[in-house]
Amino acid sequence: MRVIIERRKDVLAELGAESVIRTLQEKPHAVIGFATGSSPVGVYERLAAAYRQGRVSFREAWGFQLDEYIGLPEDHPQRYRNVIRDAIESRVDFSPGRVHAPDGLASDLEAAGPRYDRMIEQAGGVDVQILGIGSNGHVAFNEPGTSFSAGTHVETLTTQTRIDNSRFFDGDVSQVPTHSLTQGMGTIMKARRLLLFAHGEGKAKAIAQLVEGAVSARWPGTIMQHHPDMTVLIDEAAASQLELGDYYRFAWQNRLPWQTV
Repeated sequence: MRVIIERRKDVLAELGAESVIRTLQEKPHAVIGFATGSSPVGVYERLAAAYRQGRVSFREAWGFQLDEYIGLPEDHPQRYRNVIRDAIESRVDFSPGRVHAPDGLASDLEAAGPRYDRMIEQAGGVDVQILGIGSNGHVAFNEPGTSFSAGTHVETLTTQTRIDNSRFFDGDVSQVPTHSLTQGMGTIMKARRLLLFAHGEGKAKAIAQLVEGAVSARWPGTIMQHHPDMTVLIDEAAASQLELGDYYRFAWQNRLPWQTV
């Protein structure tokens, strides 16, 4: 696991975007995994800018979202399919039908998860997965206690997650759905490269557990300590509870030329 600590969030976003751009330049039909939330927004801004500048094309690429609320109507602005469409898909040149999301309106939600995992596999598997983390340690919508081997599945959201996400619903937690259809940690771990972004002191405890804590279902993201290509990109506030923060800063400042994100 590589940990990058930077004071400026725009530097972190630039590093993440360049990783995706480099992947697409080397492999035009690459599969990119998209997360919602506030942490990846800067990455999407820079990817859209790179497309406008002619540096990268998404025409042959595939996109797969991490998760989706269950039950939100198709036109709801916080339905994650709409969020990703607005944040990145509509701003670059994805070919029609190349960006997919778990179906939170499926008539058979139990079958929708395995079907989504098969779609990812048929596209070739995720090359770069963008991630965030919740204040309680959830990754995608894998809440504490989730199996490390789970594929895409229905998850019941914790009260803390719903409170945290109520900021996207005019502060009204009663409007936040109680369930989601989410890629499981087993699905996420199959991606070839993981990029996790976190900003702010509210994420500090979760980041400390993710990076330095014991591998435990209490903090589902800790399983990613076993991933061969995992980078955590965080600001100083999110890094504030790391015991080895000075070492991570030193390691990144003294990286070798081939040690890229």
